[in-house]
Amino acid sequence: MHSILSAIMTIDLKTFSNKGGVGILATGPLTATETRDSIRRTRSLTDKPFGVGLTLLMPGSSENVEVSIEEQVPVINISLGKADKISPRVHDYGGKVLATVTNAKHAEAAIGSGADALMITGHEAAAHGGDVTSMVLIPTMANRFPNTPLVAAGGFANGRGLAAALTLGADAVAMGSRFAVTKESALAERIKEVISSSPDSTESDTLYGKNFDGIPARVLRTEQSSYLMKHRPSFPTVFYRAIGAAQKMGIPLYKVLPGLITQWDKMYTIAQFGAATESLMKATVDGDDKNGVQFIGQSQGLIQDIPTVDELVQRIMLEAVILIPSKPTKIRNS
Repeated sequence: MHSILSAIMTIDLKTFSNKGGVGILATGPLTATETRDSIRRTRSLTDKPFGVGLTLLMPGSSENVEVSIEEQVPVINISLGKADKISPRVHDYGGKVLATVTNAKHAEAAIGSGADALMITGHEAAAHGGDVTSMVLIPTMANRFPNTPLVAAGGFANGRGLAAALTLGADAVAMGSRFAVTKESALAERIKEVISSSPDSTESDTLYGKNFDGIPARVLRTEQSSYLMKHRPSFPTVFYRAIGAAQKMGIPLYKVLPGLITQWDKMYTIAQFGAATESLMKATVDGDDKNGVQFIGQSQGLIQDIPTVDELVQRIMLEAVILIPSKPTKIRNS
């Protein structure tokens, strides 16, 4: 499976899927109506497989799950949640479930709940990568789960990365950061320019921490993101955010208040995760690199231009073909 899978909401799914990849629509900031409209528009533009990303911790995710299943999306990519109630329904119409995981414990749980494939996310990745780098995580997971297709995410932006991932035991790669910075991508032009054109931009220009959205995440280094990563919000702020997030998720107030006392860490995560959406949209949609926050991987140091999707796919595949055998052999522990 030498496809290149983009896990970022900003890619033009029609273009990407038609060029040999599997485009995935991230539904995090979308309402159920917007998700349904996006799915139907994508289906009208391509007959190739595509997917929908469902971050189950996000407010409104349950509604987007229902829409995605009703629309029988070919690939359902879930993250930050369990697939046990989703997988059987997706399999009923012949769809596949791709679970995003960062370690073996989560991978075992995902497979046990019916996931067909795993997106293993290394420390280098944009947003919520794990503690282990892709260099170690890929072969570890390949040995641990030899019969499960693996999509490697985190640090991949060119043909060398694709070749390396296949050699390490992956079946495909995700290049969310790289494909977000293409001409067809809907990522704000200002953010594309900031990522690709700065002569001083390197793989070190990212920040990793949990104060931004409650879960360890990697973002573009800016004054705003640096401030948010350094300052943990106060209790009143988290309380206010938790109430708002709970309302959006349909959680009764009488369940929220005890949770703030007995499950503070969980409520903190939910509160921060919901609050982060506004900052993300400022950057991703509005192009505000001063007040917004942009998820980006360490592969940012490899992104130096804004090509078309076709140009980028051809470049990646040509480089990978030169570097790997025509029929790469996967090596597993015996």
